[in-house]
Amino acid sequence: MKKYFLYAAGVSAIALLIGIMLQQPALYKPSALITAVSAAIGLGAVPSLKGYQYTTWIISAVIAGMIFPEAFKNWGGIDLRDKTLILVIIQLVMFGMGTHMSLKDFSSLASTGKGVLVGLFCHFSIMPLMGLLLTKIFHFEPEIAAGIILIGSCSSGLASNVMVYLAKANLVLSVIVTAMATLAAPLLTPLLMKTFAGTLIKINFLDMMMEIIKIVLVPIGAALLHDFLKRATGAQKKKIYLLALLSAVWIILVVVVLQKNTTVPSLLQSVNLSAFFAGAIIAGVLYNSLHQKFPALDKIMPLISMCGIIYFTTVTTAAGRDNLMKVGVLLFMASVIHNAAGYFFGYWLSRLFGMDINSSRTIAFEVGLQNGGMASGIAGSMGKLGTVGLAPAVFSPWMNISGSILANYWRRKPVDDAEKK
Repeated sequence: MKKYFLYAAGVSAIALLIGIMLQQPALYKPSALITAVSAAIGLGAVPSLKGYQYTTWIISAVIAGMIFPEAFKNWGGIDLRDKTLILVIIQLVMFGMGTHMSLKDFSSLASTGKGVLVGLFCHFSIMPLMGLLLTKIFHFEPEIAAGIILIGSCSSGLASNVMVYLAKANLVLSVIVTAMATLAAPLLTPLLMKTFAGTLIKINFLDMMMEIIKIVLVPIGAALLHDFLKRATGAQKKKIYLLALLSAVWIILVVVVLQKNTTVPSLLQSVNLSAFFAGAIIAGVLYNSLHQKFPALDKIMPLISMCGIIYFTTVTTAAGRDNLMKVGVLLFMASVIHNAAGYFFGYWLSRLFGMDINSSRTIAFEVGLQNGGMASGIAGSMGKLGTVGLAPAVFSPWMNISGSILANYWRRKPVDDAEKK
């Protein structure tokens, strides 16, 4: 069935060319979108190209946002750039990613300690510094420049795990580095932003840290609680269920009483954050209950995460279309350089630190691939999706394309036992 979409992509591509030659927007605009969407679906029918399907969906999202910007700003009176809506969706995205993490992932930390330290050091030094350098070279507007530093300051995402798997590199190390980088992000990302982007836009360290905790730690904590409940004893489950009940009571108390009577901003912020963690406990328990009835949920959640990232890409592109028309080409060039620097320095610094070839390949992916969804969520929480959020929207598609190419290249060049060191 999917192969027919490839035929549809070919037909619509012809219509696209005709529309461009005749300068008929009414023909080439819908044709461009139909071509991209049809190709995204149709690639699933070609085994050798299936790995690029998600990337094609991201490209489709960019095309939709560029060609029909007004269609992706408001739906039925709902502002698609609303901070609360963005927070909910990014939490859903991160929860979906978290369902593919496990408490067992942390059990190999002792045996991979050196690799984890090298990975974290390279990731949180090379990428923000490269982001800063690129802003000096290309002279972007302050908020767009801040977005480049932002994506360089975010943790790696599950895309790096997928690329490492495809490349047949050190998957255990990749999962550990991703997990530890994610846990470190609430502290390191705002610190790096304050240090490197503080002169470009106003950065409130504490506010950003709290937002990242909500965006990252809360949903991933809920997913890890679900993982714990899958193997918990009856007594352990009873304790968690009691904790979930107390969490529900606490949320009601916060909403009904404490929010209205707490006048100290820092105290109110802490109270609200505690309510988010209480919500994570409830979400983890409820999801685990659903999972028991519908075991396929864990397979569906990553797809929901992908849909969330596609949403961010579309809305960000629509919101920042005018800026993209001005700096889109330069921003793409910056993404290529930034990404390539991550692969290059990640690999060779790892070799310099004495790591084997497979582990160095792993660190290259961990350094070169950032969590674009997290960056978009932070930009949205700042109310700057159309400026600060542009870099994640442009960088993410290229990271997926380059990562897939590099992974397939290394897959065809496996490391012999004699070359492993």
